[in-house]
Amino acid sequence: MSPTNIQNFSRRERQIMDVIYRQGEATAAEVMSQIPEPPGYSTVRTLLGVLERKGHLEHHRRGHHYVYSPTTPVEKASNSVLEHVMDTFFNGSASRVVSAILDISDAQLSPTEYDKILAIVETAKKEGR
Repeated sequence: MSPTNIQNFSRRERQIMDVIYRQGEATAAEVMSQIPEPPGYSTVRTLLGVLERKGHLEHHRRGHHYVYSPTTPVEKASNSVLEHVMDTFFNGSASRVVSAILDISDAQLSPTEYDKILAIVETAKKEGR
């Protein structure tokens, strides 16, 4: 499986990866400031090191700080996560996923968003996806 398989992450590792994917990169202090009830700084640093050894993160130096970034592009990671959610909660049914998205967001979707969704579906249908 892909290195972004969320089943391989502990709760804290998942929280850390969420922060780093949202920001694109982050220091240990930035991660700490954005996770609920964060553990100590040394624990966050240790978890970042674990994620790096597992191949999920890489780092570079910025001044005196290590800055961590994901090794898997966000698009690939999001596909892996969506596949997991679809398999786990929707029995692998894409139509059930779309229905759930529309059910929870129907008050928030503009006519333009509906048109975009329909265009994506039509394009996929024409391409045989």
